[in-house]
Amino acid sequence: MRELAAACISALLLVAPTFASAKEPMKLVVLGTGTPNPDPNRSGPALAIIKDGHSYIIDAGPGLVRRAAAAEKKYGISSLSARNLETAFLTHLHTDHTVGLPDLIFTSWVLEREVPLKLFGPPGADDMVQHLHQAYKEDINIRLNGLEPATPRGYKVDVSIIHEPGVILKTGNLKVEAFRVIHGSWPHSFGYVFADGEKKIVISGDARPSPLLVKAAMGADILVHEVYSVQGYKTRPKEWQTYHASFHTSAHQLAAIAKETKPKLLVLYHQLYWGFSDKDLIQEIYDAGYTGTVISARDLDVFE
Repeated sequence: MRELAAACISALLLVAPTFASAKEPMKLVVLGTGTPNPDPNRSGPALAIIKDGHSYIIDAGPGLVRRAAAAEKKYGISSLSARNLETAFLTHLHTDHTVGLPDLIFTSWVLEREVPLKLFGPPGADDMVQHLHQAYKEDINIRLNGLEPATPRGYKVDVSIIHEPGVILKTGNLKVEAFRVIHGSWPHSFGYVFADGEKKIVISGDARPSPLLVKAAMGADILVHEVYSVQGYKTRPKEWQTYHASFHTSAHQLAAIAKETKPKLLVLYHQLYWGFSDKDLIQEIYDAGYTGTVISARDLDVFE
């Protein structure tokens, strides 16, 4: 099975594609696989869906804009240039998923984004944006009223608060649906389904297992799911074990989810290792009885 998985990986993981077509198939770009731990090889959690010449960012971990620039350069994805980052979604408001938000708002503006950022997120996202604008009011003033050229609307953010699950965006044949997930004591936390009639990509966000997550992930072409190592979990202090069991999904639990939902490809991100490795994580999933294709993502991986 591991040999079969390796063969499938080469077909699904793009090495050096070109994204010039305005009617391209929907693709997933992994911008960051990190956690709050400051691993220099893993930027904070952030993903991008690329569809018909547009990018849709999911979460804003630290390093987001620079990782997007790296993907633009490596793969020729023009919609990931800073000025073209126009639409984003937040799964929840933990710092590791939002510290890159001011970077997304203001760096893209400095690099001449002309339109306000469209931001979808849980309650509190609007307050966060309001406070960021207040925090950077001197910078905004200087750029608008000083000598440096600046687009007049690019620093603004149009926030759409997600109060209930359901379809939150339709554009062309792309439909984006939010679904509730359980992430410990967070009152509002969401995963997202991106579907265009030909492909379905499901993103868990930070979540522990739940029936709603399973329902949303059924039949996904790509299921992108957070995970922690079972072996590593056993080495953690009791209070951290309690936390992770309430807020996150173990490799064995993810195997059960994948066995039920049957994705064509299971992509691991937001991986918590605690001294173990990608190979160990995948083996834990296979040991729990899953037989499908699993990839533990690295920053700047691209999948279709």
